[in-house]
Amino acid sequence: MKHYNIPIFIPHLGCPFNCIFCNQKRIASLVPAPDPDLVLDMVQSALKSLPVLSQGREIEVAYYGGSFTALDQDLQEKYLLALQSCLKQGAIDGIRLSTRPDFIDPSVLDLLGRHGVSTIELGIQSFNEEVLAASGRGYSSQIAVDACRLIKEFGFRLGIQLMIGLPGDSFENDMETTFKTIELEPDLVRIYPTLVIKNTPLADMYEAGHYQPLKLHKAVAVCARMFMHFQQQNIKVIRMGLHPSEELREEGVILAGPFHPAFGELVEQLVFQKQAQALLNDYISAQTGIRNLIIYSNHRDLSKVLGYKRGNLHYLQGLCGLGSLQGVKVHPDLKPNELGIGPASSAHPDMTLSRLAFLSTYLQ
Repeated sequence: MKHYNIPIFIPHLGCPFNCIFCNQKRIASLVPAPDPDLVLDMVQSALKSLPVLSQGREIEVAYYGGSFTALDQDLQEKYLLALQSCLKQGAIDGIRLSTRPDFIDPSVLDLLGRHGVSTIELGIQSFNEEVLAASGRGYSSQIAVDACRLIKEFGFRLGIQLMIGLPGDSFENDMETTFKTIELEPDLVRIYPTLVIKNTPLADMYEAGHYQPLKLHKAVAVCARMFMHFQQQNIKVIRMGLHPSEELREEGVILAGPFHPAFGELVEQLVFQKQAQALLNDYISAQTGIRNLIIYSNHRDLSKVLGYKRGNLHYLQGLCGLGSLQGVKVHPDLKPNELGIGPASSAHPDMTLSRLAFLSTYLQ
């Protein structure tokens, strides 16, 4: 079943803190929050643009950009009540919202449940105490853990939003956060690398030489490791990297940091590179003397296996010699995230490696 979100942006409504990486005033001025009375028209217009699928579809209206449960309760109810007719008619299947973990309690969740909220995403960023304090988040790791557990107890789908490269962060801290996230069993995860945005406290730290953002290749490598751990546990990672909005692309907005418009694609390319390398090594070890090899993939994965400007192919050819690996081809029998390998003289792979089989050995 295909899932669709209809986003309604309420930029930074309800945010009680000024986190060091966020320029609240700029974002709020560029995209003002809609009046609740306009939400129904916005949703009905968006519904007309969604395709009708024979296999069915799931539609959520998603309130993004602010801390929804930190809003005045009357305003929360107005935004939720605006969608009740769509819910009753079956035009949408639920409501999704993002908020902070320190604005979650049983009374809040009761209100959300009574108004058709189905998914709650928490902007947690990190479960490391030092990173949270250095980033000005205003809550402890335990508060974040308790909020996640409460959301699950009330029967909502749980999303956890994480950031890497914050002040005080490290690879070890990112792995600590990854394993804590897995322990909490969220339904979905987002991973964002920290960017230095102008007119933020983090920009001041950067310009004073007190903060150094991750390089792009490092951010990709860290996210790839996190992504693999989540995938091994069947936890969906629905986004990696910030959406390349017009505001971010405006000259001078991003001062530094690992921004790339296709960041998530780079992460998945790296994972496929490592999976293909493992398959190649296994095959060559078992089939000594074999040359003129072809790696096979599912048609949806071909570009990721090849890599940006065929970088993965060139890397693998460098490992085994240009004459040993001829290229990458699509094979109809392979599933998504599954790779095969065999001699170029054959039309079928001799050996295959699924993603889960690869991760079971690679992540040991």
